[in-house]
Amino acid sequence: MNDSLSLLGLTTTPLELVSFLLAATTVVLNIRQKHWAWLFSIVSSGTYAAVFFEARLYGDMGLQFVFIAASVWGWYQWLHGAGDKPLVVTRLKPSGWAWSLAAWLLGYLVLSSFLRHFTDTDVPHADGFLTAGSLVGQLLLGRKKVENWHVWIVVDVLYVGLYVYKGLMLTAVLYGVFVLLAWTGLRAWGNIARRDA
Repeated sequence: MNDSLSLLGLTTTPLELVSFLLAATTVVLNIRQKHWAWLFSIVSSGTYAAVFFEARLYGDMGLQFVFIAASVWGWYQWLHGAGDKPLVVTRLKPSGWAWSLAAWLLGYLVLSSFLRHFTDTDVPHADGFLTAGSLVGQLLLGRKKVENWHVWIVVDVLYVGLYVYKGLMLTAVLYGVFVLLAWTGLRAWGNIARRDA
């Protein structure tokens, strides 16, 4: 059922292709601040969990389940805002940057150690670093912080290399597209934050 197929010269599987389309739709809807993005995020995370399991990217696989929970939370945030006020696009304060970077570093140390000692992954450090960064990016996105796009640009560029290494060529292409979409999101949300300041 999930046998390899060739698409535009790339080897992929039907499940990876479906995951690709759902994930791309998610990011486009996020840029436009459409709350339905979170539904697409939940479904694409579920399908990508299976793709990453087959590729032995266990950090990424586990991350998909966290993404599902974070997407439920993010959807709630976008629908209900902060208290009685709608959630608007804002920028992090310097302390927010510090907390985000510290969380990324701590997450990397914990995840890479876990992956190295308890799984058969051949890329524990890359998987741990990018998984931790993705968690930070997802939380910032859920709070509509402009800086989520900075995180996604860094993470997505590095994921391209990891997925090429793991032979997930369509997903590598997707993450290349994500870099361009994240750049678009950064510019769009940056303009919104300036206008509302």
